[in-house]
Amino acid sequence: MSAAPSARPVPSAVAPGLRAGRAALAVSFLLQGTVFALLVTCIPEIQHRYGLSDGLLPVFLAAVPVLAGVGSIASEQLVKRTGARAVLRVVQPAVCLSLAAAGLGGTLWQLALALGAFGLLVGALDASMNMLGVGLQHRYGRSIMIGFHAAFSLGGIIGAALAGLGSHYDLGLPVLFGTAAAVIAPLALLTGTRFAGPAELGDAVREAAEAAARSVPWRPLLPLCLAMAFAYIADASVSNYSVKYLTDGLGSREDLAKLSYLGYMVAMLLGRALGDRAVQRFGAVPVVRAGAALAALGFGLAAVAPAAWAGIAAFTVLGFGICAIIPQVFAAGGRLFPADSDAAVARLNLFNYVGFLLGSPLVGAIADASSYRWALLAPMLLVLAVLPLAERFAPAPVPAPAPAVG
Repeated sequence: MSAAPSARPVPSAVAPGLRAGRAALAVSFLLQGTVFALLVTCIPEIQHRYGLSDGLLPVFLAAVPVLAGVGSIASEQLVKRTGARAVLRVVQPAVCLSLAAAGLGGTLWQLALALGAFGLLVGALDASMNMLGVGLQHRYGRSIMIGFHAAFSLGGIIGAALAGLGSHYDLGLPVLFGTAAAVIAPLALLTGTRFAGPAELGDAVREAAEAAARSVPWRPLLPLCLAMAFAYIADASVSNYSVKYLTDGLGSREDLAKLSYLGYMVAMLLGRALGDRAVQRFGAVPVVRAGAALAALGFGLAAVAPAAWAGIAAFTVLGFGICAIIPQVFAAGGRLFPADSDAAVARLNLFNYVGFLLGSPLVGAIADASSYRWALLAPMLLVLAVLPLAERFAPAPVPAPAPAVG
């Protein structure tokens, strides 16, 4: 979740404990990006290992964001009692164990348990990471959330590369997932010792929660909510089906197919690194329009791709387009309600889950009824629907000065 810029004054100096906490949380985002990429890029191998049909696959994939929403809500209650740092320290290593479990089973009920645990834990992880991030941002007095999500993108690149190497050397899911969990879980435990706590944050998390609890009307946010949902439907389509499309639709080798998600995440990382400069130079509305058009072009190119290399290039183009939309949704929401930007961001972030919940069944159902080429056209049309919504990303006009009297 990328938060909108804060209107709070920037502190003259940042305490060393806050800097260490920020670095530790960035590592936490990177580790989670690695784990998530390992899972989604190995969907074809998971299908083969468990004998999961194409008809059942969307059901299993849709269950993950549903349970993530449950885990997110449950974690909010735990955070009130123990703190975001304590929850994050427990759930991140547990996510690694659920990844290992997904590679060790052999029956559908074992896969259901592993993915169910993964969904619940990822929801709790997502909520606690972002709560801690918002608390840090509250103390910094300026937006730092985009950097955390850039770290997640970097982790996605690492995870997709590891999955590609695992396929190339035919390691198998037990070895790939088990080794990853054995390395990442201890790193997560070590990183957790440096998270910012009450000594560094004080009441920042509580203050941010109180800001998020303020009443913010839905109506002005609805166009941005739609844009968020459409963007995350596109993102879920790539996360869950880019590798499978290359293997099943284009006949690619499994190791080569992993490059589709790798290229997508590289584009997302580069786009997020350069996006702010583009907005400063051209404005938010042209950047969002260009991003939506570029993302739609990526889906179209993927749908007509003649071979794996063309599909990889198409998903890379798509990543450059999507990366421009999501951060600007949060920024536009913050501009609408500058005094309650945290509350606006919290409401917009709900449509992250809406997009993930709708994206996987939508593409999976169309692919099951026809083909993946036709299925990719559905998220393409939804991304194009962002174009008429782009005007809502414009900054509020500055009132003209009153004319002098006399």
